[in-house]
Amino acid sequence: MAQHIVLFQILLFSWLVVSGAQTIAKQNCPAQCGNVTIPYPFGIGTGCFLDEWFEVVCANGTTPSLNRTNGLVVTKINMDGTLLVRNYWSGTETQESLGLKGGPFELPNLVNVVLKWELLNHSTLDVFGTFFEPNKSNDMRRNYFDTETNEYVAGLPSMNSSCELYYLDNRTTAASSLDRSSSLDRSTRLQCWCPPGYEGNPYLIEGCHDIDECVTNSTAARTCSNIEGAICLNVPGGFLCSITDRKNTSRVKPILIGVGSGLGALFLIVGSWVLFKFIQRRKEIQRKKKYFERNGGLLLQQQLSSNQVNVEKTMLFKSEELEKATDRFNVNRILGQGGQGTVYKGMLADGKIVAIKKSKILGQGKLDEFINEVVILSQINHRNVVKLLGCCLETEVPLLVYEFIPNGTLSHYIHDPNEEIPLTWDMRLRIATEIAGALSYLHSSASSPIYHRDIKSTNILLDEKYRAKVADFGTSRSVSIDQTHLTTLVYGTFGYLDPEYFQSSQFTDKSDVYSFGVVLVELLTGQKPISTTRSNEGRSLSTYFMHCMEENRTFDIVDARVMKEGEKGAIMELANLARRCLNLNGKKRPTMREVSTVLEGIQKSALKASDGPQNFEVVEYVHDEVPEPELFEIFNTTSTWSGSNGAASS
Repeated sequence: MAQHIVLFQILLFSWLVVSGAQTIAKQNCPAQCGNVTIPYPFGIGTGCFLDEWFEVVCANGTTPSLNRTNGLVVTKINMDGTLLVRNYWSGTETQESLGLKGGPFELPNLVNVVLKWELLNHSTLDVFGTFFEPNKSNDMRRNYFDTETNEYVAGLPSMNSSCELYYLDNRTTAASSLDRSSSLDRSTRLQCWCPPGYEGNPYLIEGCHDIDECVTNSTAARTCSNIEGAICLNVPGGFLCSITDRKNTSRVKPILIGVGSGLGALFLIVGSWVLFKFIQRRKEIQRKKKYFERNGGLLLQQQLSSNQVNVEKTMLFKSEELEKATDRFNVNRILGQGGQGTVYKGMLADGKIVAIKKSKILGQGKLDEFINEVVILSQINHRNVVKLLGCCLETEVPLLVYEFIPNGTLSHYIHDPNEEIPLTWDMRLRIATEIAGALSYLHSSASSPIYHRDIKSTNILLDEKYRAKVADFGTSRSVSIDQTHLTTLVYGTFGYLDPEYFQSSQFTDKSDVYSFGVVLVELLTGQKPISTTRSNEGRSLSTYFMHCMEENRTFDIVDARVMKEGEKGAIMELANLARRCLNLNGKKRPTMREVSTVLEGIQKSALKASDGPQNFEVVEYVHDEVPEPELFEIFNTTSTWSGSNGAASS
């Protein structure tokens, strides 16, 4: 016996279930069994089907069958209302043998394959949110006979339901027999569709949904597009082709196009700008991180966090802050230039005036000097030492931020005298005492001894009250307490360099003492450390001074103002102290503590000789731009010496 697909007819309902419908089954009811869609009035589970004839059993979750029949397996419920079931077909099956007797289904025939099923035992049908009782004649509102389809059509009120049209199919009943007084009997056949312009399942409450006829490439959209100036507007149950005033259309359309294009371009520009700024910001962050690491930021953090170094809190400045403070490092803000970099005057956001040292491009050796200067200055807290406020490592070259010292270098006042601000004997003696006190502190009172290694008049600054401030610690070194010297490459400035250090490459605290002795001679004589105007033997000021001392010609080389204002005994005391500092044998030189003590004694004696403290007026003379004077004419400020014993470099 061959297996066939049996087509049954549904007598009452004819499906109009459109693909894409949003609602098929009742709410909270399964809509699928295996690959078969189960639309209402069929259903799986209690309350999900119209009555027992429409109950579907989903065996194993994959095989749907009609519960009231003899196991007829449903393979498809078509959109047009046909129901396909699988059964062994012999040609002799009847309604009764298939379990269809008394139900709404009938077997197919060759003449009429329209699927219908009869309303048999249903006195009540809940399909539109309220009860439809066909035996009550007052449910009929509008009746007419469709001559084309030979169907009797009854119109019912919508009753707040999605199903609004009901068709009574009674081909065997004359139209004249169905009037307003007629009732719906068991032979009456009923069909339900969604209203025109709607789609969905009409047998579910609110199962019909409006169709948007104006979607792209739809018939409605194409219809309206063929009408000049018409726009397709979707309305419930249909669509409208709205025609606007052509004149207004011709005017408004270009405006709308222009506004739309302008807004689009604006959004594109703004979006591109935001993206550009974001990328630039990311690049800037990466660049700053690269500079920070290259400029020794990690090494500096390691040094400052070391337990062996007792440091004050050092501030890390942002590059933007220092650029703003110096007007982007304007040349008009330059205070001075030297071998290690350029110093700019700047004003921070809080109004504080600072000096910003911009180092030159650093090699690894110079980088170590820079980090060393930060660490050294972070350990120092003395009124006669320039205070380091912080640094910036985010730029191509590192930046140091110091307190601003307004009155320039001591060298400028010694070698370029200013009659408005003369460097008097008392000022020279006080400045010398202050420098000696600072060096004594570095050598013996700091947390660990510090050798400056580049004491010279250009590294002595004068503040607003003309007090001395020792600066430029780029070549300084910190040593352990039990360490007596440093063995390094010879570094220094011609005219100030300790000859013993030059020959041995061993720098001691007495090497700083020698350099300070040269500064004392500068203060006494007003002459430069190296000069071509003197004889070959006297080009070096220290050598020239020692010869004069030996020949008892000391007062011949002393500055005229010093001779005029100073007492000769005090001048000779200072000269003798300078000679001791310039001794070629370092061990015979005094320590900076001894030098400081002697200078304090000379200063007290000078004050007594002048009958008490001298009350001279201190002029607040601030130089916005103090040019860095040349130390000598034939050599640069710093030079490199090469030889068998080492080299000196800036």
